[in-house]
Amino acid sequence: MSTVLNEVIAANQEYSTSFGEKANLALPPARRFAVLTCMDARLDPAKFAGLREGDAHVIRNAGGRASDDAIRSLVISYKLLGTREFFVIHHTNCGMEFFTNEVMRGLLSNSLETAELGASGFRDIGKGPGSRAGEFIEWLTIPDQKQAVIDDVLRIRTHPLVPKSIPIYGYIYDVKSGKLIEVEGAAKAGAAS
Repeated sequence: MSTVLNEVIAANQEYSTSFGEKANLALPPARRFAVLTCMDARLDPAKFAGLREGDAHVIRNAGGRASDDAIRSLVISYKLLGTREFFVIHHTNCGMEFFTNEVMRGLLSNSLETAELGASGFRDIGKGPGSRAGEFIEWLTIPDQKQAVIDDVLRIRTHPLVPKSIPIYGYIYDVKSGKLIEVEGAAKAGAAS
């Protein structure tokens, strides 16, 4: 058994011993909002947004992008579980800023092993085989952080399955200070009508 697996199982056993009233949490989020953010391990939405278990839906993916699957989750969140506000929160120093679709496709076609991030970007240090299957994926990289937030807010706002009554906010989390910084133009793009 791996060390990480043992640590996770031990942590869960400890957590479950004091689970108590959490067993009675309602299915809909108590504070009726959803957060779309990055999977980056430096971000803890519960801490930066003041959340407790049962408060909100948190949807995470690489970059916190408004992918089809993220929008699917947001639609389920409001339609079936009653959320009434959405937050799109990207962050500074995001790994999605350090490569392009072409770079990712090239890395994968060469090798499926983990690449290395250096001063000039990602480079492949593995040996093949690779796969060209990455050619068919839009990696949703981030060439401009602020614009990506606005683009994601707009993508959600204009989606035909998202009601115009839901406000969508756009922020960037600063990994050096822990602060949420509102993206200029995002509030207008995501305003409810």
